[in-house]
Amino acid sequence: MFRSTMKRTLRTFALLNGLCVLAISAAYAEGSSAHVMIVPSELSWTDFPSLPGVKIAVIEGPLTEAVPITFRLKFPANFKVAPHWHPGVEHITVISGTMNLGMGDKFDTTKTRALTPGSIAIMPPKTHHFVWTSEEFASSASTISCSVRWAFRRWRISAPT
Repeated sequence: MFRSTMKRTLRTFALLNGLCVLAISAAYAEGSSAHVMIVPSELSWTDFPSLPGVKIAVIEGPLTEAVPITFRLKFPANFKVAPHWHPGVEHITVISGTMNLGMGDKFDTTKTRALTPGSIAIMPPKTHHFVWTSEEFASSASTISCSVRWAFRRWRISAPT
């Protein structure tokens, strides 16, 4: 008797979990079903508080929710971003200028690669990395928004020294 009740309970629980996953997936799909086309002149640039001097234009998704987001960043010349990591995968495409990207938890300009327009970097979760610029550069990035907020809050990344 106990076994059959337990099996029935587990089946019901599994079925409800499956329905919840489908409902959440459907709700997300409905929320992101709008086709988006934006030309550069339509981007709305604001200051990025965690990185004084950097500008951000959010294209998709709010930064306050754990959802996929796409955004653009503009960095000034001679800027440094301290070593940090994100809990989610990060995709970066350089749009203009040169981004010098290094891997590791120690800032070392000799251990970076210069990424020019069209270059792409894909970093798995918890990949320690840092950035420096010698010229202004712009990039497009996508990740899960809580990972961006978490990393910048965690490291309190600041302007160059």
